[in-house]
Amino acid sequence: MRLRDLPQIFHGKGHQLFNSFKPCFDELSKAKYLIFPSAYELEPKAVQFFISKFDFPVYATGPLIPFQDLSVGYDGSEPDYTQWLDKQPESSVLYISQGSFLSASEAQMEEIVDGVRESGVRFLWVARGGESKLKKALEGSSGIVVSWTDQLRVLCHVAVGGFWTHCGFNSTLEGLYSGTPMLVFPFVWDQILNAKMIVEEWKVGVRLEGKKTKTKTKTELLIKKDEVKELVKKFMDGESQEGKEMRRRASDLSEICRRANDENGSSNVNTDAFLNDIAKIE
Repeated sequence: MRLRDLPQIFHGKGHQLFNSFKPCFDELSKAKYLIFPSAYELEPKAVQFFISKFDFPVYATGPLIPFQDLSVGYDGSEPDYTQWLDKQPESSVLYISQGSFLSASEAQMEEIVDGVRESGVRFLWVARGGESKLKKALEGSSGIVVSWTDQLRVLCHVAVGGFWTHCGFNSTLEGLYSGTPMLVFPFVWDQILNAKMIVEEWKVGVRLEGKKTKTKTKTELLIKKDEVKELVKKFMDGESQEGKEMRRRASDLSEICRRANDENGSSNVNTDAFLNDIAKIE
């Protein structure tokens, strides 16, 4: 672990949030069960630690994502973004989503927008607010901007070759399940640790790194547009040896996630064991 891997919880609002969450962890020893939304094979060391730590059962039951819904088609016509994806070459599109809340600063967003536009890479960008402004800034580029997507279905689309993610755990699991390499850009809390797992443990991602830069109002960590441009181009190059190896590992992890949810998979077995346990409670 390095300092950059630790969420900033010891100052400002981070400290206040930490103090509000801490009582939840203090109560953990009183639980009768501990359930992880992850597959055992993805995080065996973490699961084994908790098994050794507590006297009560510990179950890994994930990935807890609606993967069964992928077999169900849309009612009526498919969304415009799906129709657009259908026309793109295989693994050519970078799917960009910053999550449902918490965003980069205005200065950072300007650098990201310019860098992505100048990279020339095809993209599908989910704008959680500010959609019209983003569309205007990216006018004439090689992608489209939308306000919402069925994210797991998009990640599993054959045209999508990369996932720019804030590393929320739901998004992380969806990226793993779909077998999509990830360009990680975490903001806070578990996102920072999830990014570490994606890049250093599972080795299916690349981290966007910032440098301290003085902006109009303050000094902040910024990733400049030229860095964004070059990293995006390199990340989406599926023909490079590094790119091929990352995609192979992503495919292997996808298979692990799918096997865990099979009839005799670890997550399915753990879920049945948990249900049997609570059924015995009087």
